[in-house]
Amino acid sequence: MKTILSIGAVVALLIGGVWWTNSLAKSDPDVLARNGMHSHPTLAIYVKGEKQEIPANIGIGATHSPMHTHTEDAAQGVVHLEFSGMVRTEDAMLGEFFKNWGKDMRSFGSNMRMTVNGVENTEYERYIMRDKDVIELHYE
Repeated sequence: MKTILSIGAVVALLIGGVWWTNSLAKSDPDVLARNGMHSHPTLAIYVKGEKQEIPANIGIGATHSPMHTHTEDAAQGVVHLEFSGMVRTEDAMLGEFFKNWGKDMRSFGSNMRMTVNGVENTEYERYIMRDKDVIELHYE
């Protein structure tokens, strides 16, 4: 009888632990997605009015980064966000794209200004990219 009660207690603790972990993840504001995310914002960089090229295959190499560019649409500034599993806000921040690229976001010039979908935005590196966002960075 003690063995059955012990097994029952262990099972109850495991079920309770799983429920508690899931409830924390559901209420965590830093979780963007629990089962992966696939989105395509676009990024345009202008230095003194001249559009800069965003290279193809950023984040693609020996290890494939979930945030990357492809040959076929890099010229249009398409950034691929292809995550599996849980995605947190910091995973989808614009600054992460620049880290993958090996560039400092502020290295293109002075007086940086950013718009997202035509609206001024000052989140810069901390901006969380979303599907179909049109992000423009302007430098003097």
